[in-house]
Amino acid sequence: MSELTESRFLELADRTFRRVQDALEPVDPDDADYELAGDVLSITFRNGVKAVLNTQRPTRQLWLAARSRAWHFSWDEAKQAWLDDKGSGEELLALLAAIVQENAGASIRF
Repeated sequence: MSELTESRFLELADRTFRRVQDALEPVDPDDADYELAGDVLSITFRNGVKAVLNTQRPTRQLWLAARSRAWHFSWDEAKQAWLDDKGSGEELLALLAAIVQENAGASIRF
């Protein structure tokens, strides 16, 4: 696997954050409200659960925290996806969709 350059990482991270925002746009903000501040995208759900997606520039990863858990996602060029590197292999956008479904009762698509 080739090393992810800083510029490629930033491009992929920006694109991912935009995709997440676009997917959340049609969701009622009372069910899932989101805010982007710098490299941090926070989603607050109606049940009080919060999900936080942020960049980790030194490791060139995206980190997600929700449901008292944390995941570290690395870009997989072959699969064109952010995959959890802690062994679960979960894909970031699929996991986010499941978290939104569970906490807001809303289906989102990427």
